[in-house]
Amino acid sequence: MRNKRFMSLALSITMVLSLVLFNPISAFADDAKELVILHFNDTHARVKSVEKDGVVTGVGFDRIAQYKQDLLKENPNVLMLDAGDTLHGQPIATLSQGESIVKILNLMGIDAFTPGNHDFNYGFARLQELEKMMNFPIVSANVMDKSGKEVFKPYVIKEMDGFKVGIFGLSTPETSYKTNPKNVETIDFTDTIAAAKNAVEALEKENVDVIIALSHLGLDQGDDTSDKVAEAVDGIDLVIDGHSHTTLEEGRMVKNTLIASTGEYDKAFGIVTLKIANGEVTEKSAKLMAAADTKDIVPHPDVVALLADIDSGLNEILSEKIGTSTVMLDGARENVRTKETNFGQLVADAMLDATGAEVALTNGGGIRASIEAGDITKNHIVTSFPFGNYLVTKEVKGKDIKAALEHGLSKYPEQNGGFPHVAGITFTFNTANPAGSRVSDLMVGGSPVDMEKAYLFVTNDFMAAGGDDYTMLKPYATVNEYAAFDEILVNYIKKMGTISTTLVPRMTVNETAPVTPAPEPMPEPVPVPVPQDGKVIVPEPMETMNYTVTSEMHMMELAMNHGFAWQHILVLNPEISNPMLKLKVGQVIKLPVH
Repeated sequence: MRNKRFMSLALSITMVLSLVLFNPISAFADDAKELVILHFNDTHARVKSVEKDGVVTGVGFDRIAQYKQDLLKENPNVLMLDAGDTLHGQPIATLSQGESIVKILNLMGIDAFTPGNHDFNYGFARLQELEKMMNFPIVSANVMDKSGKEVFKPYVIKEMDGFKVGIFGLSTPETSYKTNPKNVETIDFTDTIAAAKNAVEALEKENVDVIIALSHLGLDQGDDTSDKVAEAVDGIDLVIDGHSHTTLEEGRMVKNTLIASTGEYDKAFGIVTLKIANGEVTEKSAKLMAAADTKDIVPHPDVVALLADIDSGLNEILSEKIGTSTVMLDGARENVRTKETNFGQLVADAMLDATGAEVALTNGGGIRASIEAGDITKNHIVTSFPFGNYLVTKEVKGKDIKAALEHGLSKYPEQNGGFPHVAGITFTFNTANPAGSRVSDLMVGGSPVDMEKAYLFVTNDFMAAGGDDYTMLKPYATVNEYAAFDEILVNYIKKMGTISTTLVPRMTVNETAPVTPAPEPMPEPVPVPVPQDGKVIVPEPMETMNYTVTSEMHMMELAMNHGFAWQHILVLNPEISNPMLKLKVGQVIKLPVH
């Protein structure tokens, strides 16, 4: 019996050892799991696939949805996360105030979404309405009402196959000025690091195995960025980031945290892979799937059908009449790229009206079609402004406003997408002068420009970032961000009712090169008062007045204009040491009173 028991025990041990040593899936590997996170950010409602000349340049949410379905066939542990700025930006979104985008995200099976600053562009109340339509949670741990209560879920926990994932959200405090302030006047954006610490602590108490920050903070310079959160807060395994439009091909490690970001505008989507064993993340990797590499992904048929249905439904919205024009609004390519037009002026006026800025400048290349006289519909506006650009205000010095105009006019008479259309300013455009010296007589609000003064300046986001080579605008910090061009113009035309905009030049075109004036002759030397008996002859005491010089002139000229001897000026103004020098504009001197 003992031998039998011994042989049985030996056989059992041998079997166990053989399983452990020779089975390719060992007992210790059973705990190892793989989590795949698909993610995107800053699409700005660019949800459709874009293909040109056989090359895919926009992935399309239909392809991303299908990629997820293909992954799920091999691995049940797949999440899809959206890091914000998705619900606004293109007519497909703005015409339904975001509802169409929510329908698409629902069908894709999004697991969590954190709102970006532009997701508040319809107002906080509208975002709350959209939240009720969502089959997925909005997460943000640092958006509070005025009483300090969270308005969204700070985090969500996803039960995966063999482990738990905690996902918390962070929204940029820059939203307070990177949307219209009225949109967020009832809420506050609190400290991101403190909110992240609280969320991590709460998720650790929930015994999650993976902690993900879904962040719309970005990696630009500032107090609230994702890398600063990762540096300050322990316990975050992964940050899915947005806001700065940063492209991270393989992610970025900050301490023990991997940060992933896809760039912008659906040019790529992200794939993060995490390995989890014994309740810990043991491996992390990030990569991007560029649009050009998605050509062989067959678009998800249900998403394709939904996009088609949305497009057909937009026709009714686009046919809405918003106003009437008694004149043709000139948006012809050859005109808006070479000269002022009444349409360009209307757009610039709408920009000032929406923002309260002092100066507006937009590029002619952003206007893509004319609107004939008659009824104006939303479709007219969307056709003329198809890019989804939005308004940005900055405090720009007068010298850089002039530099911007010089740049915009530098290619004349060639067609130029950067040709400037303006409001709030007037100037002379000297076409015969060389590029860089074509702008003169620049006035802001009816007064001569002060080159060192900062003016509230509005342009579109493309130019604000240096687009069309307007590099002089890029260094200035953003003061505020506003709605898209189509929304701004629709609201302005509704407000006006009837448009009868005729072209009233804001740039006076001078086609003759200015003649270089001959040097002014120096006045003949004038004897100074001759001393007599060691004393200077001084005019009798007289009543004086302060006079501000309005144009450069010699002392003798001023004296002749006012009918008294130049010596009087010299005696009354002893700080003037040389009567041969010109008096300067703005100089205050004393003059005798007759």
